[in-house]
Amino acid sequence: MGRPVHPALAPYVASLRAYDVDLGAPGVHRGLPGTTLTLVLPAGEPLDVGWAGRPETRARRWSTLSGLHAHPAQIHHDGHQAGVQLALTTAGARALLGVPAAALAGTLVELEDVVPALRDLPERLAGVGPEQRAALVQQVLLARLGRSGRAARPPRAEVGRALAALTRGLRVEEAAAEVGYSRRHLATLVRAECGLTPRDVRRLARFERARAGLGRAPLAEVAHRCGYADQAHLTREWGALAGCAPTTWLREEFPFLQDPEVGADAG
Repeated sequence: MGRPVHPALAPYVASLRAYDVDLGAPGVHRGLPGTTLTLVLPAGEPLDVGWAGRPETRARRWSTLSGLHAHPAQIHHDGHQAGVQLALTTAGARALLGVPAAALAGTLVELEDVVPALRDLPERLAGVGPEQRAALVQQVLLARLGRSGRAARPPRAEVGRALAALTRGLRVEEAAAEVGYSRRHLATLVRAECGLTPRDVRRLARFERARAGLGRAPLAEVAHRCGYADQAHLTREWGALAGCAPTTWLREEFPFLQDPEVGADAG
C-alpha cells in the first residue's frame, strides 16, 4: 500500500510503498524502467533479481538499489512478496545516498554498497510488523537527511528544471531553450547528473505515462495521449523497454482484466 511521503522527503522520494502480496504461484515479475531510482527492501526472504537477458547479474539480496536504466529487470519469486519499495528522484540520489544518480546508472547493487551507514536497515525491518515497515524507513531516511542530506551538493537548478521539462514531455530542444542552454551543453550536464541522455529521459517519461494509462483506454488512445506516433510505435517501445508487448504486461500484472485492449474501467 502506498504511504504519504513526509514533506521533508518529498523532493527526494517520489513514492514509498509497503507491500505484502500473495501471487498464487512461483513466477517472474518484470521490473520496468522509469525516471526514478528504485530501492527495494524485502521482508522475510531476500529479493531474487537480475537484469533480463543477463543471468550473471542475478542474485538474492536483502536490499536492491537499481539506477536509471532503459531495460527491464526480472524478479523471481516463490508466490509471495513482502517489503518496502521506494522510488528515489535524481535529487534524492544526492541527498539520501550521497552520490549523483549517474554513478548508479544501469547498476543493481545492495544499499550498503552505496551507503554503508544503512547496512543494518534490512535487519531492522525484519524486527517490525508489516504496518510499521514504511514508517521505519521514513524515520531512517529523515535522520539520514538531517545528518548529511543538507550538506550534499544538490543538482544544478537548471538541470533539475530541464529534467522536469523532459519528464513533462517537452522535446530536447524545447527543454534546452527553457533553461537557456544549447542541446549539446544540456546533454552533457544531464548525462553527468543521471547517466542518461535527455532523449532517454524523455523516452522513459513517456513510457511511464503509457504504463499509467494501460488498461484504462484503448491502446491507440493511450499511444496518442502519450505522444507516440501510433499504436505500433507504442508496442515497439514496450518491446524494447519492458521486453514484452503492453497487452502481455497487462495479462501478467492484471489477469482479471477481460479485455487487455481496453481495460476494466474504460468506458
